[in-house]
Amino acid sequence: MKLDVGTRTGVIRSTSFAWIVDLGSTLCVWGPNHPAARNIIPPMSNPASAQWPRTIPRLNSEVPYLRILFVTIYVRDVDRSIRFYVDQLGFNLLFDSAVAGGRFVVVGPPDGSAMVCLAPAQPGSEEYSSIGRTAPLVFLTENVVERYEEWHARGVHFQQPPHKPAWGGLFASLEDLDGNSLKLVESDDLSRELDAERKSLAEKVEHERRAAQELEFAKQVQARLFPQSLPQLKSLDYAGVCLPARAVGGDYYDFLSLGPQRLGLVLGDISGKGMPAALLMANLQANLRSQYATAWDEPKQFLQSVNRLFYQNTIDSAYATLFFAEYDDHVHRLRYANCGHYSALLLRANGQLERLDSTGTVLGLFNEWKCEFDERQLQLGDTLVLYTDGVTESFDIHGCEFGEDRLVDTLRRNLAFPSQRLLASVVEEVRAFSIEEQHDDITLITAKCTGAQEVIRP
Repeated sequence: MKLDVGTRTGVIRSTSFAWIVDLGSTLCVWGPNHPAARNIIPPMSNPASAQWPRTIPRLNSEVPYLRILFVTIYVRDVDRSIRFYVDQLGFNLLFDSAVAGGRFVVVGPPDGSAMVCLAPAQPGSEEYSSIGRTAPLVFLTENVVERYEEWHARGVHFQQPPHKPAWGGLFASLEDLDGNSLKLVESDDLSRELDAERKSLAEKVEHERRAAQELEFAKQVQARLFPQSLPQLKSLDYAGVCLPARAVGGDYYDFLSLGPQRLGLVLGDISGKGMPAALLMANLQANLRSQYATAWDEPKQFLQSVNRLFYQNTIDSAYATLFFAEYDDHVHRLRYANCGHYSALLLRANGQLERLDSTGTVLGLFNEWKCEFDERQLQLGDTLVLYTDGVTESFDIHGCEFGEDRLVDTLRRNLAFPSQRLLASVVEEVRAFSIEEQHDDITLITAKCTGAQEVIRP
């Protein structure tokens, strides 16, 4: 066989019998006397590329991607040919549109990615004289007899019914309405390969189903690690939210009851993402909740113990940033430690902005670790905001980050709202700014000092 390949148009010319075997590629075969791609189907930048059958590219991209696109056969009446291939042979109509003053029609069998272009030819043209003379199109099937019976019942005439050729398997021959030769081939090897592929695919589907089920269970478990109820306070309206970028994530927030009218506010960010970060988050949460009874009287020793357990129970590269604060409802005092986390924002009722900067390093990297505590007195109308980097590092389509300035502006415009509504406003702004896929967990805590008035929660 002699094949000439035109790289700009995907044309292949054959001077002898051409086998078209569907191995994830498609072939365009012109008549033996046809000039290479002569304006019948010009190069196209967008011939419904979304409709082409998909193939899996190689992982190695060093060699440029190359595959055959489609087979072209000439026909007298395109609509009649469409009815034959679609209604009688059960092909799919993949594309039918006006292109370059003509009509571009592509059909394809239900399996694989091979496609046939039905090109109209004008009477008297060189293409018209080639109708019915092109090399046969050979289709591979696992059951020639079943296809034969199905197509024969639809009125398809076969030149040769199923029979065993010298090379084995089964073989049948037919023609389309224009006399173009079509062949059906069955191979024992193909049947074995299809059985193996179906078994492999079924195992893959089952594996993915179990993985999705396990991930959904992990998501539900992690959701239960966040606060399920909020201790009642007279002078503080507070709320928290965590929106993982994946099914599970490494951000963590919590509200701990440290005694009568005493509240612990916790917000942390675990290194990494996804399931590994979620497991570390659960470890940190367990450490905090198992020891927080000592937090009010010995806050430094409490965090040192949490760090020690986190260090001992995780790998060397694992760490967490943490903001831990204690609020005294009686005197409206906030005592806090910022362990390598983003500065908390304290928006005063008089319009001033204070940043509660780091007082120590991150948790989990060092066995010997210490941090300092600082204090702030809250007044009526003051608002405390804790957040993770998923808020300020969300980016728009141009790659610009949401940033702290936008966060502060959003908070100022919505300070009149209760804490829960304030959280929702920030989340809405971030998502409106970053309309693409969420890349990091978004976690926030807001706490508003309401004075001596008791906050009623549902």
